[in-house]
Amino acid sequence: MLSHNKFQLGLFASNCSNGMTMTKAPERWENTWENNVRAAQLADEAGLEFMLPVGRWKGYGGETDSQKSSFETITWATGLLAVTKNISVFGTVHVALIHPVFAAKQMATADHVGRGRFGLNVVAGWNAAEFGMFGVPLMAHEDRYAYAEEWLSVAKRIWSEPEPFDYNGQFFQLKDVQGMPGPYRGEAPLVMSAGSSQAGSAFAFRNADCLFMVINDLDSMAKQVADLHAMATDRKFGVFASSHLVCRPTRKEAEDYYHYIVDEMGDWAAADYMAKARETGKSIEKETLQQKQMKRRFIAGSGTWPVVGSYDDVVETYSRFSAAGLQGVAVGLINYIDEFPHLRDEVLPRMERAGLREPVRVTR
Repeated sequence: MLSHNKFQLGLFASNCSNGMTMTKAPERWENTWENNVRAAQLADEAGLEFMLPVGRWKGYGGETDSQKSSFETITWATGLLAVTKNISVFGTVHVALIHPVFAAKQMATADHVGRGRFGLNVVAGWNAAEFGMFGVPLMAHEDRYAYAEEWLSVAKRIWSEPEPFDYNGQFFQLKDVQGMPGPYRGEAPLVMSAGSSQAGSAFAFRNADCLFMVINDLDSMAKQVADLHAMATDRKFGVFASSHLVCRPTRKEAEDYYHYIVDEMGDWAAADYMAKARETGKSIEKETLQQKQMKRRFIAGSGTWPVVGSYDDVVETYSRFSAAGLQGVAVGLINYIDEFPHLRDEVLPRMERAGLREPVRVTR
């Protein structure tokens, strides 16, 4: 999908203030362009496969107002593609908030800048407050994915058909559509989707190249991944997950630091806001959203799965993910620059020895 590595890694949400966290710890991520460039170049040089942004238009309140500051993702991706060499960079697009003809042109441009390294993360949306900023109603859950399917169908036709075409669907009635140049090498960008509901997963299997699932339980993860793979037997399809990472030389050091950023410095008001806001989605049950353990995950990593422990613990967890059928994870860090040496210098070599990754080699 993205590289030859058995288990692939990317950085998640560096385009937002606080990254994936809701912590008041002073070392938390500062969303500047200079910091994003440095994080992308560190990831590129270390051989990570991708950078994945969060599409965000409004913060989560509380004292930190996490993700209030965010870079728009297609222009963010274009800029990072211009200053990196090998890493893929995704744009995360709320399809209801941007016209597919305009977006297809933007993304083709980004793909030329990156010489084929741009990827599209299709988002149907769940945050009613953000949709209100645009004066766009949040459709019923299943309707959002029906809209997304038409939107993506239009974009893919623009990328693949050299001649103008008309499009008559439920949501789009378009005349004489064209969009040159197409993507780099004439190949559509890699498409991913993070829908974890039944409708979201079905959309991904019909339209995307890979799905980012939500890990809710390690014991049932293998069956969940196997069920997902079973739905896409006719073609190559990747299943990834998102997570947040805190690793130190010893497990106790990692757990102590996790306790510090969450229990001592956490912004619980922001976590309460996120729990309430996410009730409009279906990836996490409403009862689970209100549990303290889930709110700890919101504070440390926007609700993603926590990978916390020693360097060896991390590799053991990634090995378990791989054995369950995951192709890789998007990783959130407290600070993508300051924390990166733990990943680069300690975790990656151990992953190589475990057979999860190969030594870095330049492919382009």
